[in-house]
Amino acid sequence: MSQKSQPDQRPGKPETDRLFSRHEGQSFQFDEKVVKVFPDMINRSVPGYSLIVPMLGLLARRFVQADSVVYDLGSSLGAASLAVRHAIKTDDVDIVAVDNSASMVDKFRELLQQDPGSIPVDVRLMDIEDCETVDASLVILNFTLQFIKMDKRLDLLQRIYQNLKPGGALLLSEKICFEDQQSQQLQIDWHHDFKRSQGYSDLEVANKRNALENVLIPESLETHRQRLGQAGFETIIPWFQCFNFISLVAIK
Repeated sequence: MSQKSQPDQRPGKPETDRLFSRHEGQSFQFDEKVVKVFPDMINRSVPGYSLIVPMLGLLARRFVQADSVVYDLGSSLGAASLAVRHAIKTDDVDIVAVDNSASMVDKFRELLQQDPGSIPVDVRLMDIEDCETVDASLVILNFTLQFIKMDKRLDLLQRIYQNLKPGGALLLSEKICFEDQQSQQLQIDWHHDFKRSQGYSDLEVANKRNALENVLIPESLETHRQRLGQAGFETIIPWFQCFNFISLVAIK
């Protein structure tokens, strides 16, 4: 057997992502087929994801305030929500998890029934642009903003900032691009090398990239900094980067 990382196919584990092994020309959608393989897909596609999620919970301890709400916008299967749920000890806190994929919401609600955490989690099927983040002390956009239309991103961040309690924070994780073409190509190559190391074939890497084109629109770190500043945030701190994936803390 090859020494490179192989997909985990042990009983009881999430299904292995093979969605792009044969089909070409398909656009990416968060449908039932993606939901079935999503945990495997994102861990094998986003370098550092398995570290980012628990660290979101750790960071939440610093910012979540009593009598407030945590919003996980674009919650998918609720990994960030559950990390926060098990990390914070603050009293009278609710978590609101929002996603516009019915398949994701249904599966997260199912998973939530098996979770032993005690903090209430309200899973809502809705567009995050329609969610008013009332009484928020923490908002999480974990690889979500990149799927929002560019001309809508500033408005979303402004509303998040306006509704945040003083001292509250936005945790923003994104795939980024680089203005220098050489740096951009190197980061793409390194990311593709990572995917291959996780067992994806060249065909799968190419098909996935084509499927996400015009669906996931990355921007530079400087663009994110400038927009967060426009939204009102003055303290903006990158805390994680692996290749072309980064996570920031923006504090009100």
